[in-house]
Amino acid sequence: MEFDKVVLEGECVRLEPLSKLHKNGLIDAICDGELWQLFVTLVPRIEDLDAYFDNAIAAHARGDGLAFATIDKHTEKVAGSTRFMKADLANQRLEIGFTFLAKSYQKTPVNTEAKLLMLTYAFESLKLNRVEFLTDYLNHASRNAIFRLGAKEEGLLRNHMIMPDGRVRDSVLFSIIQNEWPGVKQNLLYKLNT
Repeated sequence: MEFDKVVLEGECVRLEPLSKLHKNGLIDAICDGELWQLFVTLVPRIEDLDAYFDNAIAAHARGDGLAFATIDKHTEKVAGSTRFMKADLANQRLEIGFTFLAKSYQKTPVNTEAKLLMLTYAFESLKLNRVEFLTDYLNHASRNAIFRLGAKEEGLLRNHMIMPDGRVRDSVLFSIIQNEWPGVKQNLLYKLNT
């Protein structure tokens, strides 16, 4: 799958293809809440950001996905990052993941609108059949956020990953499929307008 470096823009959020120009803003977002210390996520440490950018660039080059900086349009501040990843064109699916937001942006419309923009692009521009989300079983906030998007929980992948601290992680798999998209979209638009 080849990803154009598109900018996705809504009322309060702009998703820009991630570049090293976003580094200082991403540092501020990661430090807002010391996100790297959350053992249930894979938020990069400040000293690992260059490798994080290199990974995102390499993934895009091989057609695996596209990373975004999540920009708050009202302040022009970097609120966090998210990405299309693990793209599989033959089977018309991809994963949305590697999402993190500064603590001050969590539980705000920012994530809802960012996911609306990404899902709209995935289903309406890329014409995909399936979008997946994967999160740590212990990350209840992430699981609840994915559920609120309208994704359905499909199951538990036991002993799925080894986390940086050595903990063996179970992961929960969620998805939204193409025929569910119109209802999911309507629900997300309703949440953003209430």
